Amino acid sequence: MDVLTDNFSLYAEGFLGTVRLTVYSSLLALVLGFLMASFRVAPVGSLRAIGTVWVTVLRNTPLTLLFFAVLLGLPRFGLVLPFTVFAVIALGCYTSAFICEALRSGINTVPTGQGEAARSLGMSFGQTLTSVVLPQAFRTVIPPVGSTLIALAKNSAIAGAFSVTELLGTYKTLSELGYNIIWTFVWIAVGYLIITLTISALFNVLEKRYGVAR
Repeated sequence: MDVLTDNFSLYAEGFLGTVRLTVYSSLLALVLGFLMASFRVAPVGSLRAIGTVWVTVLRNTPLTLLFFAVLLGLPRFGLVLPFTVFAVIALGCYTSAFICEALRSGINTVPTGQGEAARSLGMSFGQTLTSVVLPQAFRTVIPPVGSTLIALAKNSAIAGAFSVTELLGTYKTLSELGYNIIWTFVWIAVGYLIITLTISALFNVLEKRYGVAR
């Protein structure tokens, strides 16, 4: 218990760093995931190709390698930003590929007749997608999207290796100060549990309110 009480400010700083990474990366992942899912079901071949390449590359690239590419590669092209911003970009882009596929699977559950009926009424592809298809697809994708964002929260631990303030990185300082490594990790695990259980509770509420009835 002493490791927590004696270093509460350090734990709090790391905890809030992980929360910020999770929130900002989740927002970016949801926006990009929605955009790429729209591309993948678009009637324009070039857009479908962009969406397919995005998902294929990011889903099959190790997250650590993506961190190296973003945090160490982009500055070489003159793009210099805080490491936290680079970490959000890496996490958000990586997770967006999984969000995209979750949304696309939900879109595929909507009967094709729904889209055909909307188009017969003169609605454009964008109007059909946002007003008819996605509202129905949303009900089926709540659980997989929630699971993906929980994974994002845990994946944010990689950012600590790139000088980004986050929860797991606190163990380095505490280890140097001579604290018991087991209790150090116990309280780190508690912090991650708080974050992931909060996300899980939020999506459980969404699923009960908007999910498909069973």
